[in-house]
Amino acid sequence: MRERRVQMGMSQKNLAEAVGVSFQQIQKNERGTNRIGASRMFELSKVLDVPVSFFFDDLPPQPPIKTVVTKKALAENRDVFSPDLMGSRETQDLLDAYYTIINPRLRKRLLTFIRGLHRAPKEAA
Repeated sequence: MRERRVQMGMSQKNLAEAVGVSFQQIQKNERGTNRIGASRMFELSKVLDVPVSFFFDDLPPQPPIKTVVTKKALAENRDVFSPDLMGSRETQDLLDAYYTIINPRLRKRLLTFIRGLHRAPKEAA
């Protein structure tokens, strides 16, 4: 993160303002004192004009993750998603649409609604 910020000639203060955190938080993130959550990393990637994968380029390759189908998932007749869900076109389209909603309260209400959908009674087919 620091490398890209410096490449762009951006100060910690400017980056912090663009992402909506304090410059001290950016310092802690750059030093590795505080972890960076996925949503913050997504925002940083937009501000720093890099794909999220940029932050992982130096990591060694990982073995593929196997999808585990649990008895509970089968019993509930749920779809089981593959581990590369975040790389799917549908997920990217959903994220793009979500972050075009400027009003943060509206985004939060939409997220609450979506989380509640899995609790909704199943309709008869």
